Amino acid sequence: MRGQNYCRLNPWARPLLGAVLSGCVILLSGAIYAQNAPQGAPQIVPRVTGNADPMSDPPVPPIPRPITDDRRVMRNYPEQPPVIPHSIDNYQLTLRTNRCLDCHSRQHTEASGAPMISVTHFTDRDGQVLADVTPRRYFCTICHVTQTNVKPLVPNTFQDMLLIRDPKR
Repeated sequence: MRGQNYCRLNPWARPLLGAVLSGCVILLSGAIYAQNAPQGAPQIVPRVTGNADPMSDPPVPPIPRPITDDRRVMRNYPEQPPVIPHSIDNYQLTLRTNRCLDCHSRQHTEASGAPMISVTHFTDRDGQVLADVTPRRYFCTICHVTQTNVKPLVPNTFQDMLLIRDPKR
């Protein structure tokens, strides 16, 4: 008959039973695969850390010193945020205090000689120009980083488009 329930389970119990059985099949197949892995199988090594044993503590490299020559660095692409050309150690950056604005706000740039923050930092997401820095641009270190002399963690093959187009530069 059409409406007859052959397995005598409640209609809500069938999907639950199916999910439990399929989960068991997946777990068992994973366990079988792990036991049958060949001896010479390559180990997965994290590229960034280079640590072959993921549970061991790798040696911690020293914290690199920032470049503190206060020289502006050329940007690599048009919308790149400028790098911070000085140390920001012990700068307070909280909801109530932003030490970067002590020098880079409109009111203090003349006395400090620091460049004023971009006008884009005063525009909110709706395009309204505000009198003060918009909340989404308040935390400088989200986009801006200090410049350091360190070896890159991953290979970098970036080339400036201007140099590719005009190699004489």
